[in-house]
Amino acid sequence: MEPGYTTAEDAVLLVESGNRVFIHSSAAMPQKLVAALLQRAGTINNIELIAISTYGNIDWNHPEVLSSFYFNSLFVADNNRDWANSERGGYIPVFLSEIPQLFNEHYLPLDVALLQVSPPDEHGYCTLGTSADVTISAARNAKKIIAQVNPRMPRVLGDGFIHISRFNAMIWEEAELFEVDYSAKADSITDKIGLQVASLIEDGATLQMGIGAIPNAVLTALSGHRDLGIHTEMFSDGVVPLVEKGVITNARKKVECGKIVSTFVLGTRKIYDFVDNNPYVNCMDVAFVNDVSVIRKNPKVVSINSAIEIDITGQVCADSIGTWQFSGIGGQMDFMRGAALSEGGKPVIAITSVTKNGISRIVPHLNEGAGVVTTRGHIHYVATEYGVVNLFGKNLEQRAVLLTGIAHPAHKEMLEKAYHQRFGRMIKGL
Repeated sequence: MEPGYTTAEDAVLLVESGNRVFIHSSAAMPQKLVAALLQRAGTINNIELIAISTYGNIDWNHPEVLSSFYFNSLFVADNNRDWANSERGGYIPVFLSEIPQLFNEHYLPLDVALLQVSPPDEHGYCTLGTSADVTISAARNAKKIIAQVNPRMPRVLGDGFIHISRFNAMIWEEAELFEVDYSAKADSITDKIGLQVASLIEDGATLQMGIGAIPNAVLTALSGHRDLGIHTEMFSDGVVPLVEKGVITNARKKVECGKIVSTFVLGTRKIYDFVDNNPYVNCMDVAFVNDVSVIRKNPKVVSINSAIEIDITGQVCADSIGTWQFSGIGGQMDFMRGAALSEGGKPVIAITSVTKNGISRIVPHLNEGAGVVTTRGHIHYVATEYGVVNLFGKNLEQRAVLLTGIAHPAHKEMLEKAYHQRFGRMIKGL
């Protein structure tokens, strides 16, 4: 261990009872520090943990941890979903672009930030690595910072620089980052949806992709396009082949022309190596990247996001299954609105027609308690494996007809009955 570094166990002694502690996001979650902090359960109490999406192991489900820690989530993920939905957890609905405001204006004052960073350069500057996002503002506002320095964390250029003088403690932990391979999740259905969405994308478009297999399938279908740009909340491995083929050039963008702009990256080692010290990539503050007034400046913005369910009038639930908090609002509305205001822009919700259990994602009514993330006033394009429809400018009855037309055949009769019950007539021509 080099001079200046301490152990994780000693570092987290800086956390005191009653503190609010921010945890670095996505693949940058500092697992060693989080584990050491949870080990202090019983010796400290009334600790509020706050984070957006986190990936990796959080060994939280123990009575002593739950008695000492409360998890207040800004975006729910797999490893904290049960905790956020428990009596010792909560969820704050907020646009991703506005989370920095919660820290900057002290709606959520931060006592401690747990970060995972790349090693310092010769000037003492680390980077926030794979996740700049809301972490930039968290690091600026936290009273104390504990850093997990990882030589496997890529040095990512942009806004996420932080000097070691800001650290109250730091540990050295060489460990592989959490990886997810979205291409491995692809199947014939996601491939069809990818082709449907790709058909909407023109040469020179600026892309925003959400998380998952469908955005990856869209990218796979774009190899014949030209001069695409990236201005997105996040991106993954699917971008790399398009850069290598010269499909993504960023040449027609108005904001950060010639560069990929994002707030975080998540994927396999392939993408982490791609962004390492790469001047072609800028990871920037989410308050800038997800600002609607910034997004709209780029040409032909195509925003590709997903949903849990859509009702026949176009209301999109993307964050909950009934009252069960599944994910969060995130940046969907930031980009749906930004794309709609972009010259030639196209906001797209891309979904499989049914869930893995065969339940229709296009429904007469959203589940009781479901959250509306994209309103029916903001919805434009909806794509399934059965086609693409544009709901913009369509009345409620027309929307119901269009959405029923791209629903799974096994559920069309159910949707036709719902249409008849609501509008008093049968759908013609389906």
